[in-house]
Amino acid sequence: MEQKKMANWLKTIIAGLCFCGVYVYVLLIPGYGQSIVRSYPEFSSYYKPWLIFLSITAIPVYIALYFAWKVFDNIGKDHSFCIDNANYLKWISWLAAADSAYFFIGNVVLTFCNMNHIGVIWYSLIIIFIGVSVSAACAALSHLIVKAAELQDQSDLTV
Repeated sequence: MEQKKMANWLKTIIAGLCFCGVYVYVLLIPGYGQSIVRSYPEFSSYYKPWLIFLSITAIPVYIALYFAWKVFDNIGKDHSFCIDNANYLKWISWLAAADSAYFFIGNVVLTFCNMNHIGVIWYSLIIIFIGVSVSAACAALSHLIVKAAELQDQSDLTV
């Protein structure tokens, strides 16, 4: 598969992820929260803090998707191994780590405010693990791209 075609497929995936995120953050989470409030009115005071908490998690996700778009744009221009891509991946790594830390701290705070359930905490640990895994993978890729860019620069100078 040629670079431009692969980059277009990857950009299509990013666009799909953006639409899925809009569905989750705009429709699914508020709708699920409303159904919980209808079923258990005693939890109605928890709805807004949880909605705000979860909505804030969308910010680093969409910034990371923007950086991923930039990486795929560089791949389409046949600049796969460049310092810009390494920097974008480093930013994605930091954003994933920050989002995971925010999600963990937010769950702890909501637990101490007696607005959380043990089952939610266990599921949150899965989400945190996924975020940390994405952070580690992007950091490793960033490091490898820096090394590849250095090798490419050295081979360009010797030819």
